[in-house]
Amino acid sequence: MSSTPHAADAAASTGWQEIVRADEAERFAKFATQFAEIQQRKSAKYGKGRALHRKQIVAARAEFSVHGNLPEFARHGIFAKPASYPCRLRLSNGAMDAASDKKPDIRGFAISVGGIAPLQGPSALGNGTAQRQDFLLINHEAFAFAGSDDFAAFVVAASHGGGALIKFLISRFGLVGAIRQMGQMAKTFGKPFDGFAASAMFSAAPIACGPYAVRVKLQPHVSNGTAAQAPESWNEDFGQRIAQRALGWDIQLQPFADEASTPIENASVNWPTPYVTVATLSAANQDVNADPVFAKEVEQAVFDPWQALAAHRPLGEVMRARKVVYFESQKGRGAA
Repeated sequence: MSSTPHAADAAASTGWQEIVRADEAERFAKFATQFAEIQQRKSAKYGKGRALHRKQIVAARAEFSVHGNLPEFARHGIFAKPASYPCRLRLSNGAMDAASDKKPDIRGFAISVGGIAPLQGPSALGNGTAQRQDFLLINHEAFAFAGSDDFAAFVVAASHGGGALIKFLISRFGLVGAIRQMGQMAKTFGKPFDGFAASAMFSAAPIACGPYAVRVKLQPHVSNGTAAQAPESWNEDFGQRIAQRALGWDIQLQPFADEASTPIENASVNWPTPYVTVATLSAANQDVNADPVFAKEVEQAVFDPWQALAAHRPLGEVMRARKVVYFESQKGRGAA
């Protein structure tokens, strides 16, 4: 392990802390029940699936290669030493419906790194040795809501259609506030998407990196190609690219600096600290539609930020809510 000083360490701090509200267990249990009802209702329409990120676009195989000579704040957990690990990718639309790819949406890029047992790292869930390290990323650098309350209420209302959503927004924020919120939603969901090979992806919420806290970014290599021109199918766009060439991305970490600029508990704040490349994600040429058995395996698998090393425990209220809600969703589709 190198002890060479790194400029990025100057911004990093171990002074972060989580603030856990006394009512979290009760609130999160309520969210889990609400999301389970949505999942059951949507599964009756589309078949068994997730509450959110229901539509799988691509399942692919890749390699996760950790670099050497990393800054001190990054040299923990899976990033502690140079190594390469096999991983599987699940690329998805974020909606609770299996909608057209042309519909504005938040896109998800989930990475599940396997073969990490040699690190002998305990699990973030406290249930023995971690067998996988998952990173769940979206095409937005910050979360749309500061905490889980507004997000859960938004999803519940949206699950009943546009009319119910508008009614909720007015009751929650007033007429003027509702108009403002709808404008922000249009901006969020309507954000241009360049495709899974060409768009940067983000964890949005933080995770631990040993004694430090970081956010994660996936930066596509220029060789992946230019932005897609709103294709009918994101599977077709990604599939054509990876059939022609290997694809690559940089895995980058962004450190916590202080509570004012890089808060742990407010997921809507976009951190200003610099990202540092710590690993490479490489996907060799492959036909992503040639192995339906693998695609089904990925669809049925668990992708969860809490499926992780304790050294990369998810942090903040939004991540703690996801722990409870995701587990309920996994049970609802027979994955847990």
